Amino acid sequence: MLTGVSHDLRTILTRFKLQLALAGDSADLDNLNQDVEDMQSMLEGYLAFARGEAEEDVGQLKLSDLMNRLTLEGELHEKTVTTSVEGDDNIRVRPNAFTRLVANLASNAYRYANTVHIDAKHSSKWLTITVDDDGPGIPERSRDDVFKPFFRLDEARNLDSSGTGLGLAIALDIARSHGGNVTLSDSPMGGLRAMVRVPA
Repeated sequence: MLTGVSHDLRTILTRFKLQLALAGDSADLDNLNQDVEDMQSMLEGYLAFARGEAEEDVGQLKLSDLMNRLTLEGELHEKTVTTSVEGDDNIRVRPNAFTRLVANLASNAYRYANTVHIDAKHSSKWLTITVDDDGPGIPERSRDDVFKPFFRLDEARNLDSSGTGLGLAIALDIARSHGGNVTLSDSPMGGLRAMVRVPA
């Protein structure tokens, strides 16, 4: 069913994109183009959540490469980003899924904060990645709810850049598939701390 739905919707979105491209450049079409991009992002989010990423094999991932990627993304958003890595640079995870997990948390920090620090600690037993920011944070009463699929915050911050209400649900699902967890707390920087902890 997922395959059929995704094929049908992607076909329609492709037609939309083609028609908009043929219509030329116009300020009047900017909103329509953005709507199509949002629909594409939402579709991908729904499908990723529904199918999970358990089919990916475990492999090697370098923490330094992951941190460099996250730093570049932050700089593109004109944010101040610092990172640190402690312990073995090589980790054994499902690389694409784990990268998505951390990148989701980081990109949401970039969306709501000006300064972000990402810290990775790899010991013999645990891999812990902490994303701290100086944004508005999430009220303590809502921190469990934001892990529920399709839950949206009314407050200033919502951890889902795609607009689907699935950002944290997907992150938690990936962490748990690695035998770990994602927790939220107050950051010493004044905003939100998102911590991923999985067995090493």
